[in-house]
Amino acid sequence: MAVLVNKQAPDFTAAAVINGEFQDITLSQFKGKKNVVLFFYPLDFTFVCPTELHAFQEKLGEFKARNTEVL
Repeated sequence: MAVLVNKQAPDFTAAAVINGEFQDITLSQFKGKKNVVLFFYPLDFTFVCPTELHAFQEKLGEFKARNTEVL
């Protein structure tokens, strides 16, 4: 698998839960405004441990302090 760190991601539209409601977001709405971390996992109940998901959740404040949004 090729390393994709620091590579520009293509624009996309996805459904997100924001303040308890589904909203469409696009990657382009963050361009030039915030850093973005794209976090995804293949499927529920696969090798990605819930501990990793909780770790991102616990660090969201630190990401926001660095002008970074986790998608």
